[in-house]
Amino acid sequence: MDLGIAGKWALVCGASKGLGLGCAQALVREGVHVLIVARGAEVLHAAAAKLIADNARPASASVQFVSADITTVEGRAAVFAVRKDFDIVVTNAGGPPPGDFRDWDRDAWIKALDANMLTPIELIKATVDGMAARGFGRVVNITSSAVKAPIDILGLSNGARSGLTGFVAGVARSKLASQGVTLNNLLPGAFDTDRLRVTMSGAAQKTGQSLDAVMDARRKKIPARRFGTPEEFGAICAFLCSMQAGYMTGQNVLADGGTYPGTY
Repeated sequence: MDLGIAGKWALVCGASKGLGLGCAQALVREGVHVLIVARGAEVLHAAAAKLIADNARPASASVQFVSADITTVEGRAAVFAVRKDFDIVVTNAGGPPPGDFRDWDRDAWIKALDANMLTPIELIKATVDGMAARGFGRVVNITSSAVKAPIDILGLSNGARSGLTGFVAGVARSKLASQGVTLNNLLPGAFDTDRLRVTMSGAAQKTGQSLDAVMDARRKKIPARRFGTPEEFGAICAFLCSMQAGYMTGQNVLADGGTYPGTY
C-alpha cells in the first residue's frame, strides 16, 4: 500500500538504534526524507549509513543526521538550525531508569519530565503550526505500554509519559484536527531492544534471578510468545504518519503482542 508520504520531511528522535531507528527505516522506505537525531555520534553515523545503504530506500529519499541531546534547548536549536519545517515528527527519548520511588529525588523527577514529557511538547510547539499552514502534519510520540498498565519499577516513566498522554489528548482535539494535523501516541510493549534488557536487568537484580530467566519469564507472559521487533514497530509508526491515517488523532496505539488484558 502506498502511504502517500513520499517526499515529506520527517524528524525522528532517538533514531540511532532500537525503535527510533525502526521508525526511521520504515519512513525512508516510503520515500520520506529523514533527519535523525541521537546523542551518540558514532552510533548515529552508523545508523545513517545503514539507512542510506538500505536497498528498499528510494533513491529520492535523503538521510540527514544531527548528533545532539534533543532534551536540551541547545540540542533542539542544533536540529532546527539544519531544518526548521517538518511534515512528520516522531518523538522518542530513552526512558528513565527503573527503581524504587522512595529513592528518587526532585532532580530525578525533573530529568524524567524533561526527557519524556517536556521535550515532546517543545517539539510539538515548534512544528505543528507550520504543519497546519501546509495542510498536513503527523506527530507520533513513542511512549510506553506502561501508560495503560503501569509497571511498579518504572514509576518515573509511568508519571512522565502519562503527563504527555494527557497533554496530547487535548492538543490533538484542538483546531489542528481540522487543519490536517494528527497527534497520536505509539505505546510499545516488550520489544527486543537495549531498553528492554536494561529494564529486565533491574528486575533480575531485584529478584535475584538471572537475566535469561527473567527474559524468558517475560516472554512467556506475552500471548504472542515473543518480543516485538523494531521493524514491525516502525511499520506501525509509518502507517500513523500516512495519508490513510488522517482520521486518527488523539489515540494511544498499543503494540504489545496482546499483553494488555483490558477490553478498552
